[in-house]
Formats: sequence, C-alpha cells, structure tokens
Amino acid sequence: MNAAVAAAAAIAGVLTGVIAMLAFRWSEREQKRPTRTSLHTDPVLPPGVDTVLSVLRSSAVVLDEADAVVKASSAAYALGLVRGGKLSVEPMLQMARDTRRDGEIRQVELDLPRRGTGRGEALAVSARVAPLGSRLVLLLVEDLTEARRIEAVRRDFVANVSHELKTPVGALSLLSEAVMDASEDPEAVERFAGRMQIEATRLTNLVQELIDLSRVQNDDPLEDAEPVRVDELVAEAIDRCRHQAGTKQITMAAGGAADLRIWGNRGQLAAALGNLVENAVNYSPARTRVGIAARRVNAPGGDHIEIAVTDQGIGISDKDKERIFERFYRVDPARSRQTGGTGLGLAIVKHVAASHGGEVTVWSSEGQGSTFTLRLPEAGAARDRAHQHPDVDGLDDETEEADPSSPSPQPTASYEPLPSPEVLP
Repeated sequence: MNAAVAAAAAIAGVLTGVIAMLAFRWSEREQKRPTRTSLHTDPVLPPGVDTVLSVLRSSAVVLDEADAVVKASSAAYALGLVRGGKLSVEPMLQMARDTRRDGEIRQVELDLPRRGTGRGEALAVSARVAPLGSRLVLLLVEDLTEARRIEAVRRDFVANVSHELKTPVGALSLLSEAVMDASEDPEAVERFAGRMQIEATRLTNLVQELIDLSRVQNDDPLEDAEPVRVDELVAEAIDRCRHQAGTKQITMAAGGAADLRIWGNRGQLAAALGNLVENAVNYSPARTRVGIAARRVNAPGGDHIEIAVTDQGIGISDKDKERIFERFYRVDPARSRQTGGTGLGLAIVKHVAASHGGEVTVWSSEGQGSTFTLRLPEAGAARDRAHQHPDVDGLDDETEEADPSSPSPQPTASYEPLPSPEVLP
C-alpha cells in the first residue's frame, strides 16, 4: 500500500514538472512573438530610408497608420509642420490619409502662416506625399518663399525697366518729329536738338547702370580682388563729379585717415563710391559743400573702413529711408528728371557693399542734408603693415574708435588732407 502511494506521488511529480516546463516554453514563445500593439506603436523605417532623409534639402516627415510622426527632419520642426508628435497642417494630413488609402502620389502648393512673426506673412511651400512601404507615408515639403520673392522682384524689375526705357525713347521720337516740322526754323531745331541730346544721355546712363547692376549681381567681386587704396577711390569719385560740382559752385573736400586699403574689386568699389558722391552733388543746392571722409573702425571680426559722404542737400524723410536702396526708387522724381537720375545708383551701392562683406547706411534730416556711409572690411595686408609699423604716418594715433551700430555723424568742416589735392573751388 505504501509502495503504491509512493509510486503515484512520483508519477504526479514528474507530470507536474513536464507541465511546468511546457508552460515556460510557451510563455517564452509568446513573449518573442510581435503583437498587434507593438506593430502600431513601434514602427521601423525600411533600411536606408533614415540615411536618405537626413541628406534631403526638403523637410521630411514619415507618418504611421495612426498619423503619428515616426521620423521628422529638423527643417520640418523649424517650419512648424510637426508639433507634439503630430503633423500640424491639416491639408497635408488629409493628403497623407488619401495616399495611405489608395497608394497614389499627391502634390500641392500651400500658403502657410509664418510662426513667430506677428504679421500676416505667408510661407509658400510645395508638399508631396508618397507611400513608403505598406504602412508608412512619406511627406516632403519644400520652402518656395524665397523663390517666389525673387520671381516677384524679377517681374517688378522688368516692368520698371520697360517703363524707364519708354520715357526717353518716347521723348526722342517726339523731339525728332518736332525737328522735322521745324526744319525751316534754325532756333527751334537747335533747341529741340539740345533736348534730344539730354534724352539720349539719360537713355545711355540708364542702359549703362542696368549693365552695372547686372554685373555686380552676377559676378563674384572676390575673384579679381586686390588691396585698393581708399584715397585713390576718393580722388576718382571727385574727378568723376568735377564738372557738375563746378557748374553748381559746390566745394568738394576730402579728408580722414591716410593709407587705408580695402580688399575687393577696384572697378565695383569705384562705381559704388562714385554713385554716392554723384548723388550728393546732384541733390545739393548751389554754393554748398560735399565732404568725403575715411576712417578705420575697430570691429570684433576685424577692422573695417568707413567712407562717409556728406551733403547739405534736401535731406530724406523717414518713410523714404527704408526704400531709397530699391531699384528705380526716387525720393524726388521731379529732381531726378532734371538731374538725369535713373534710380539705380543706390541699388548698385547696396549690392557692391553686400558682395564685399560690408554694408551701406544713411543718416539724414530733411532740410539739413544726408550722410551715406560705406562700411567695408579692411585689406589684411594693410592691417598687418599697420601693426608691424605703428609709427608709419601716425595711423595708430589717428585711428578713431566708433560703435558700428551708431548712426554716422555728419563730417565737420575740418578735414585732415589726403596725400593728393582734393579740394575744388
């Protein structure tokens, strides 16, 4: 009897161990098997997709079956497309759902509100949605805002050029007819011929400035860069306006620190400074003064050279200051017609300054005159020579420190003379 009980107990123990082992094996197998929940909450990108998305210029977003963001580039966050792990643009989200349903690639252009500006500016984007595998959807978004802005500027430029060219061409056509009708009146012919010369000169200047503006926009000035002496640029600008200044009895005086050099394209720098001086002469009353002063300014990224051109002209209003560097914009259109101005001179100055790593600023007060300041990086060779020979020409003693953010003051009537005579009676 005892032997039978012991045998039954042994058999029961063996069966219990076998059942326990089978249950353990089954539990391990179930844990390794992917569940439906894990398939939805932990999607995996196809091999290589993550690397491809990281090098794309477009903003990229990958969505899963539940419209949750699986992968998003930093550009997508910067544009405000993804917020809180969700795609925040409803039209794009609807496109993704439609593509997931039928597998078709979709593309659309949208105008999105720009985040953080406080203004009603729109962000133009092009969105393209395509299926990625069987469960994921890829959204690529390209920012078209800058391209649209450039296209708008190009359209305005062409329209303005057409208008500006029609004015002198139309005047020449009318004057030529007047000359033919007055062929028997020598005085009238001489008068009309003089007007024709004025319009022809205006047309020539307009075409030349269009060529100059196109050149400074397309060319890299640093390809042919060289150290350019500032006093030579000033002398050339003064010589360019010598006749106009003499006709109006305007005194041009140059001064400031000597032996300053700028690194850049000599032709473009001469054109930019010449435009500033020419504007100062054209918009100044007779028997006034135009001053050109140069100085070195200390800056964290390296010393800069400031060339200030000051006049005693009509001045510029606050509303016009924001637009004077636009193409074809004129503060006083009537005076521009008298002086032959095209409205491109300051646009050329702005592009030259920007392409050389500098800037142009303006200080002005209506009825008191204006000061345009061209601020450009100093040539490294000249700066090194100044550090090695601090006593040459006394440059270090004459260097004036200034806050780059402060407005350029009007030069006073006292100037330090440059090496060459630069004063016109």
